[in-house]
Amino acid sequence: MLCIAGLCCFFYILGSWQNNDNVLGSLNLAARDGSTNTGCSNTMSLDFGAHHTEASSTQISSSITVFEPCDMKYSEYTPCEDTERSLNFPREMLIYRDRHCPEKHELLHCLIPAPPNYKNPLPWPTSRDYTWFANTPHKELTVEKAVQKWVQFQGEKLYFPGGGTFSAGGADKYISDIGELIPLDDGTIRTAIDTGCGVASWGAYLLERNVLTMSFAPRDTHVSQVQFALERGVPAILGVMAANRMPYPARSFDMAHCSRCLIPWSGYDNIYLIEIDRVLRPGGFWILSGPPVNWKTHYKGWNRTEEDLKAEQDAIEDGAQRLCWKKYAEKGGLAIWQKPFNHIECENNHKKDAELRPHICSKSENPDTAWYRKMETCISPLPDTKDQGEVAGGALAKWPARLVALPPRIASNSLPGITAETFNADIKLWEERVKYYKNSLIPPLAKGRYRNIMDMNSGLGSFAAALANDPVWVMNTIAPDAKENTLGAIYERGLIGTYQNWCEAFSTYPRTYDLIHASGLFSLYQDRCDIADILLEMDRILRPEGAIVIRDEVDVLTKVMAISQGMRWETRLADHESGPFNPEKILVGVKTYWVGSE
Repeated sequence: MLCIAGLCCFFYILGSWQNNDNVLGSLNLAARDGSTNTGCSNTMSLDFGAHHTEASSTQISSSITVFEPCDMKYSEYTPCEDTERSLNFPREMLIYRDRHCPEKHELLHCLIPAPPNYKNPLPWPTSRDYTWFANTPHKELTVEKAVQKWVQFQGEKLYFPGGGTFSAGGADKYISDIGELIPLDDGTIRTAIDTGCGVASWGAYLLERNVLTMSFAPRDTHVSQVQFALERGVPAILGVMAANRMPYPARSFDMAHCSRCLIPWSGYDNIYLIEIDRVLRPGGFWILSGPPVNWKTHYKGWNRTEEDLKAEQDAIEDGAQRLCWKKYAEKGGLAIWQKPFNHIECENNHKKDAELRPHICSKSENPDTAWYRKMETCISPLPDTKDQGEVAGGALAKWPARLVALPPRIASNSLPGITAETFNADIKLWEERVKYYKNSLIPPLAKGRYRNIMDMNSGLGSFAAALANDPVWVMNTIAPDAKENTLGAIYERGLIGTYQNWCEAFSTYPRTYDLIHASGLFSLYQDRCDIADILLEMDRILRPEGAIVIRDEVDVLTKVMAISQGMRWETRLADHESGPFNPEKILVGVKTYWVGSE
């Protein structure tokens, strides 16, 4: 028995030594600190440094499928917002600018190149005002919007002085003007949406007041608006109000904003106002500035007739009243409406007048459904309330208490199987995991290296919540057909996100995220679409020298790791934070620096 025990120990040690040697030999990852690698649990040998001018040193086995660089013409390729494909769709209601994704046979199986001289973005908060011109080499807006001071060209850099269509005094003064009319600073307002955001200066300056804005604009003649915003480290996404609902659940945003966003608010039976009403929280505010607000004072500068402007404002006022909104304030060039806290009065009005339009949608329809769902000309119903003073769906705590307070959707049992206990346990779990990431897997995460973070399978949003005190923001995504639609609860926590089917491309430009996190994603999608296509999409939206963290079962990660070796990534497998005996492992990677050639 002693001999057998001795032999077992000998062969265990021998096997561990051989396995460690094979792992090190296969990955070719340069250790920066001279530390000794000890197998799966040690990822410190990944090179997280910035090199800019160095070519990738990753060695790829001949047995691995190698993905070659795409042509430079695809450097800013956005698959589902491709301008050539869009010409095949109707221009009515801007349908041609909506998402139209390529078919499977049209997908690119190559790596999107970065422009020559690409550099890591400047750190936040410097990046709010300055970015490298080489990363987004476009001067069109510096000319087109010179008077409004959107962006200015300054040698190697682009400067964003905070201007926009909203105010000659810039975003800071404009936001202060809004703050005099509604409570911007007491934590009541946390999530906002900016329709037609330009370069997102409104959202950028609201961050100082702890307001997190989903800024969106279509890919149109104003080149790279959303790309500029993300390069600045400001939350933004490609999007348009066309025929489909916006990809957000009902009752998501505390505030919605439009400054000369050119949306025909009173057109198509008020369908766009109705959609804003769907995504606004009860008691939320809608802010409109520019034409036709206060047209009597400003009409001469707008080169439009008084009659035309009066008719437009009257139509908007009428549409807002039909939605049961109240006019909250109008001052200077600003007009603000407030959505009711519940629908008691609104429902009574419709009972008295059956012909009143728009009618309230059937309560059997789910107002959270928003992935390729057509907009409707009926009012999304609010949850039932018992008295006039009650907030439909439940009142929210003020920020920052809102982040860890039990979301009303969970408190009301709207998410079966998710209780207060599971919610609180989820918070603690992800706090531990993020601590493990910072201490053991991705040291730069604790040092402010990353700004734009994507969570590809967000659950209750606790990964993002664990990073709430860091200088980062997280785009949470939830599958539109998820068993439990938790995106509404994520918004109730004061975080932002969108629905996303990862068998399709994400609505953003290449190289717009610094770190991508995916927990259980590939197990979820491995029978739905090709894993390689998802990895190529991750590569498209990840910056050079950006980081990847993928949690999954080890057999799934083995497939992912094999494919990633042909994508110029450096990757390592790490143990679960609970130790090596957990079947779930973590793949950590770095996208190596390389650029395309003209």
